[in-house]
Amino acid sequence: MSVARSPFGTAEKAESTAGSLTVGMTHRYAVLIDNVAYHLGGWSRVTGLSVSWQQVEHRVGDRGNQVWLFPGATRYEPITLSRAAGPYSRVVQHWLTQTSKQPQPQSGTIQLVDFAGIPMVQWRLSEFFPIAWSVDSFDAAGAKPAIETLKLAHTGFLDDDLNSSALSPTSPMLSPF
Repeated sequence: MSVARSPFGTAEKAESTAGSLTVGMTHRYAVLIDNVAYHLGGWSRVTGLSVSWQQVEHRVGDRGNQVWLFPGATRYEPITLSRAAGPYSRVVQHWLTQTSKQPQPQSGTIQLVDFAGIPMVQWRLSEFFPIAWSVDSFDAAGAKPAIETLKLAHTGFLDDDLNSSALSPTSPMLSPF
């Protein structure tokens, strides 16, 4: 007897794995650089985890106004990390100093972690480097923490790189024609 599979099997597995405890809880982000000397710690806000594709149109020459649409070049926005300045700010400063002296892209992971520190989702970045850093103005009368912001440029978080074997003569070529 075969078991019918739901088209939503992956979503159902994720929901049952995550359980009801993760819904509505406070989350934070951990930035783990593969070079452990630069572990950047936890962050309270991450923006820019987005991807888009240019729309490429190809007009079919002998078919009137028929247009074929294709996804073009992949574009990733810079990622902005924010948190209250604290002990890990020194690690960021050290990384910025070293990058200023000897620029070298890093690789690592941004993880969305739940209230217990358990990773829920992660985005793997193969190459990234800092493009901006700032800390809010200090105001002792404001009774608010100084917010540290770090902006990263990156080459992406999708596993969509073509390797050399993908275009070898023995592999099939995909074509709309």
